[in-house]
Amino acid sequence: MGLTNTSTGAGVLSHCGLHIEKETEQDKIVALAGNPNVGKSTVFNGLTGLNQHTGNWPGKTVVNAQGTYRHQDTNFIMVDIPGTYSLMANSTEEEIARDFICFGEADAVVVVADATCLERNLNLVLQTMEITDRVVLCVNLMDEAAKKKIRIDLPRLASLLGIPVVGASARAGKGLDRLMDTVGGLTGSAATLNPLRVEYGEEIEAAIALVESEITDVLQGRINTRWAALKLLDGDDSLLGSLEHYLGFDPTQNTEISQVIAQARYLLEEAGIPADQFRDQVVTRIVKTCEVISRDVVTFEKKEYVARDHRIDQILTSRLTGIPIMIALLFLIFWITITGANVPSSLLAAGLFSLEEPISQFFLWLSAPDWLRAIVVDGVFRTLAWVISVMLPPMAIFFPLFTLLEDLGYLPRVAFNLDNFFRKAHAHGKQALTMCMGFGCNACGVIGCRIIDSPRERLIAILTNNFVPCNGRFPTLIAIITMFFAGTVGGAFQSVVSTLMLTGTIVLGVAMTLFISSLLSKTILKGMPSSFHLELPPYRRPQVGKVIVRSILDRTIFVLGRAVMVAAPAGIVIWILANIHVGDFSILAHCAGFLDPFAKLLGLDGYILMAFILGFPANETVVPIIIMSYMATGKLTDLESMSELHMLFVNHGWTWLTAVCTMLFSLMHWPCGTTCLTIRNETQSLKWTLVSFAIPTITGMAICILVANTVRMLGLV
Repeated sequence: MGLTNTSTGAGVLSHCGLHIEKETEQDKIVALAGNPNVGKSTVFNGLTGLNQHTGNWPGKTVVNAQGTYRHQDTNFIMVDIPGTYSLMANSTEEEIARDFICFGEADAVVVVADATCLERNLNLVLQTMEITDRVVLCVNLMDEAAKKKIRIDLPRLASLLGIPVVGASARAGKGLDRLMDTVGGLTGSAATLNPLRVEYGEEIEAAIALVESEITDVLQGRINTRWAALKLLDGDDSLLGSLEHYLGFDPTQNTEISQVIAQARYLLEEAGIPADQFRDQVVTRIVKTCEVISRDVVTFEKKEYVARDHRIDQILTSRLTGIPIMIALLFLIFWITITGANVPSSLLAAGLFSLEEPISQFFLWLSAPDWLRAIVVDGVFRTLAWVISVMLPPMAIFFPLFTLLEDLGYLPRVAFNLDNFFRKAHAHGKQALTMCMGFGCNACGVIGCRIIDSPRERLIAILTNNFVPCNGRFPTLIAIITMFFAGTVGGAFQSVVSTLMLTGTIVLGVAMTLFISSLLSKTILKGMPSSFHLELPPYRRPQVGKVIVRSILDRTIFVLGRAVMVAAPAGIVIWILANIHVGDFSILAHCAGFLDPFAKLLGLDGYILMAFILGFPANETVVPIIIMSYMATGKLTDLESMSELHMLFVNHGWTWLTAVCTMLFSLMHWPCGTTCLTIRNETQSLKWTLVSFAIPTITGMAICILVANTVRMLGLV
């Protein structure tokens, strides 16, 4: 497929981002393709280890991952192209995958397939084989297939496809050596393969032959002429652009080729295949070929495994039971989190606060000035102790539970259940997945919006992601619920009431996401929802040990580390503001007094509103700032129980209305600093970053004003 300077212009591939730099001429480039959820990334990580780096494809927000591995004295550069179900270029991912396979000068393409649903994965395999002969099929998850008593005749599959086929269980590291041997043999040999070609029927085959005969001399073997003829008949505009972009070839500017294409389309029209039905005919033939091959090589020894998954899906994705079960699972996760975190939080707080006296004695031993000891102990240490004791136990429980649902395969079912609601809001069904990512961190949810192809719908998902509370806001919500609502209920029911209210708050956040998405779709971001393919992957037994380690290291420690880095300087700022007086009042009191009139309108007070403002770098610091602000000395005291904390708040004018409005404002206010920076990077627009700041802020203020003043008018407080 080697492209020359003469045919393409100097450095075209390099400028277009498809050129992969080699250290030596002997290095081999291998493209790694596959459907989503087939373990492609596991294969990539298993082969390349730590020798990898990521970036974006030029001009795209789709991740470009490359890695290297050495096998049999040869360096292999592996390019993990975007996961996709097809190469028909209906999305950015499909276009990138197709273009790299076609124009990226890969020495081989490894297509990873899921052994538990091989027929569905063969679609991509057959389409890849139409573009290039140098294909290796890696049938992954063979261990999962064996558990479900699914047998695959790999030699027969290789014979039918005409390409090498390797079985693997990448999570266990099995089969990767054979895969490397096979790829090495293919790239080190000049032998040509004879892969299966899909037969599209007499009429389409005749049209392909007619166009192919005309373009063969022009393309000079730079790409597969049969496939190019098929796509030209399909009228694939994105391919026309890529041909001109990478090869300097524009078929529409060649009169003879244009005439032949028009003639072939006319013959197809006469044969009963109009242009708008051509792709349907092609896809139908591919699907039928996949079905025939699958029936020949796949044996279901226990069909009840397939039937079991189907029965489970009938319950979990039912219009009647899907949403209630989803809410019930959310309730269960929050209940386990709240109940399980109570004792560890208390023990952690007791342990951390017990260190206060030794630290104070250490400063006395150093003869440090009182103000330095006060800043470090009363400001920084106590703030960090509060943040760690309140955040670490819930996160250490919530993140593993949430990751278990991901590993189990339930999150795509959540997207399926919510797809109808998002379509009615003229948004994208994948927004449900990005919304779920926001539970851990809104910045991660914003980055996750890359999976949405439509720029309009991606922007809607970014602008509304903040309506889902991140883990930094959970401590605020849980603390307020426990103090003012669940605290009135004794015994085991306390955690149940807390969980019910927290779940209700989350449901309200989802409802606001849908409402604002619909509003945006009818105003500044008008448009219709686009369709998308959502694969419901088979249920898999989660790897509990790996899930716990991954969620603790990748999520819990990351979020806690960010909170600690922000909480420490926040503690210093609050202590300074509370201990420097202007007249009879501290600077902190002056600031709170200035904000108080507007804050009262929101159902809050000046200290609460100031805590949200100072908590802009990280939401985790809001409650510690409120507590420190209420203390006359500006230090966070060791409050041994929620009842003492409740009395502190009540003594400063809190009522149940204050608690409700604080919860509402915590749910709906500006994104944190990290999320704002992420939005700026993702949208490359200051305007949309400001809009993303304004939408939840204005919404939250409006709802708080409405609730607070309605309750006051009714005399309920």
